Amino acid sequence: MSTLDLHRLRKVFPDGTVAVDNVDISIADGEFLAIVGPSGCGKTTVLRMVAGLETPTDGEIRIDGELVNNQTSQQRDIAMAFQQHALYPHMTVEENLGFPLRMAGVHHAEVRARVEDVARVLGLRDVLETTPRRLSGGQQQRVSMGRAIIRNPRLFLMDEPMSNLDAKLRAEARVEITKIQERLQATTLYVTHDQVEAMSMADRVVVMRDGKVAQVGRPIDVYRRPADVFVAQFMGSPSMSIVPGQIRLGGAGDGARYVLVIGPFRVPLPEAGPLNAWVGRELAIGLRAQALRRRPDGPILASVEFTEQLGSGQLVHATIDCPGLDVVADETVNPSSARSTILLNVDAQELVSLWEPIRLDVEVRETHVFDLVTGLRLGDLFDGPGGVSCPSRRATSAVESAGPLPP
Repeated sequence: MSTLDLHRLRKVFPDGTVAVDNVDISIADGEFLAIVGPSGCGKTTVLRMVAGLETPTDGEIRIDGELVNNQTSQQRDIAMAFQQHALYPHMTVEENLGFPLRMAGVHHAEVRARVEDVARVLGLRDVLETTPRRLSGGQQQRVSMGRAIIRNPRLFLMDEPMSNLDAKLRAEARVEITKIQERLQATTLYVTHDQVEAMSMADRVVVMRDGKVAQVGRPIDVYRRPADVFVAQFMGSPSMSIVPGQIRLGGAGDGARYVLVIGPFRVPLPEAGPLNAWVGRELAIGLRAQALRRRPDGPILASVEFTEQLGSGQLVHATIDCPGLDVVADETVNPSSARSTILLNVDAQELVSLWEPIRLDVEVRETHVFDLVTGLRLGDLFDGPGGVSCPSRRATSAVESAGPLPP
């Protein structure tokens, strides 16, 4: 396979819309890299420029070090899988798989051999004589991938290929695509709006927002050390709760040198991380659902708004007595007129009533600290800027996670 390098890639449409703004991305040989972000963030435009379907306004696209900006899609030797499988309904699976080779004038004996190889890898040998309409959605997806793979392209591009599958098939397809990519070691650029797909499949993740790269890194590092409040809330399910807070010196009744103050509530903190540097500073506090736990004598009082029964547990939506923050609509964090909403996980059998007051404690290992004005990450309460490192699905992938920011 090949490497892909995008340098200061920019795309401005005729109406002045800046779809992609100075994007720098490098993909190693055999790496699976996912670009994830909300609709309109520029991820598909990046993919289309790599494929040669859009012309960059500025910047460079290099495959194996070769500048390809002025090459056609055919010259770049790139294969694509789209949202729609686009299979020929009158052809069998075997004919669909071999079609690109027949169009290229490959001898029929070699076509047959390569179809057999791809069908074996993708688990399609039993349906080679079947037409697409008789296949399941997952099988159709594999045929679509096989038709792209059979040419042995330099790069494999995938544009939200699972968006039309139901939930069960999506879960199965995630596993299948990941296995296929690992087996073939195909250099893959995968575009999706689904952070679960990006987290579970990719060696590295690129999070985009408003045409720019917000963060690049291994999925676990992006999740554990989000660069800002946008990444923190976009990556992870359920979304991270963001509330205003301060670090203050503890009093005689706090039982700790430092306390986290959220509204009228005071949470004692262990002496770890750069807490002293944050004392008195206006902060945005990020709380994962697993950071909040019910405890009869917990320092935070919350009111239950509603619950989601998930089978394995419940997701409780509650409010606390402090102003909320709007952290998604704009580039900066903005005060909200509503009360802060927080999310927490509880056992599936636990009884939780509507508007019930509940006491909560905070697990500081799952608590993140951001600048209240810019939304940029400062660190976390327990480990400070260092964060947590975990093994990757592909240990050789480079890590470009957000580094520490000075308090």
